[in-house]
Amino acid sequence: MDVKAFLAGFDKAEKIARGMAGDEKYHCVRGDKEFLLRIADGEDYEEKKREFEHLKKLGEVGLTVPKCIELTKSDDGKVFTLMSWIPGEEAEKLIPDMSREEQYELGEQAGRILRSIHDAAPVTDDSKSWYERYFEVITPRIDSYKTEGISFEGSDRILNYIEENKHLMRSRPLCRHHGDYHTGNLIVNDGKLWVIDWHTMDFDSIGDPWYEFNRLDTKYPEFAKGQIDAYFESRVPDEFWRLFALYISASAITSIVWAKYWAPDKLDEILGLNRSVLKLFNNMDNPIPKWYR
Repeated sequence: MDVKAFLAGFDKAEKIARGMAGDEKYHCVRGDKEFLLRIADGEDYEEKKREFEHLKKLGEVGLTVPKCIELTKSDDGKVFTLMSWIPGEEAEKLIPDMSREEQYELGEQAGRILRSIHDAAPVTDDSKSWYERYFEVITPRIDSYKTEGISFEGSDRILNYIEENKHLMRSRPLCRHHGDYHTGNLIVNDGKLWVIDWHTMDFDSIGDPWYEFNRLDTKYPEFAKGQIDAYFESRVPDEFWRLFALYISASAITSIVWAKYWAPDKLDEILGLNRSVLKLFNNMDNPIPKWYR
């Protein structure tokens, strides 16, 4: 069966344009049931199989994730992943109109779910440590910044902070990540949060559980506080903050070379982000961000 024939099996199939580049996505309807269909290249089959099985396992332990229905390869070399459709509104669209208390409570939901995702999928048999995984990706990016990046006041502080704290990663456990955990991928349905858009991102979606906070939505501090407090049951370890500051600052400074060559129109924005990071962490002297203190 090819893509056209597969889509013909639904009463309606509407292509979804929004979201990350990669898989083709369709909102499909058959009778009174709604589905999400993702179409990927055949070479991604093993990766999609891992994602499918991981998501199925999370659903079986009661997490609010899409129901996995079918994974199949087409005659024309594509991979079809069919899941239940999650109705509702993206959290990022609703949060601005919420009270501070409501934002915090929604953040608590997000934190509890994220902790459950990580607890349900530890990785204990991987040959690479988190330190190795992280720095085989980040070191070339940092080296590129040093030779081709744009210096700014305080850039040395970020680089020094990374160097002085990277040893903390040597003892970090591994788990399977969601891969892109932020308010755009959290759906609110009847006051309940559902997690969507699972796909492999950085480091094959295996790494330090705390790394997933690098996409924390800090535009709304109450939501961010709620997510962190609930994840740690209000006992946030000092080591978390040191790694949080490292992940945020490393991501920001290594984005400069990317913007310089691939998105020059965003270069000023990325430089501004780096200055904001310095301000957030008091010139890297305090890893606890100002909005949490």
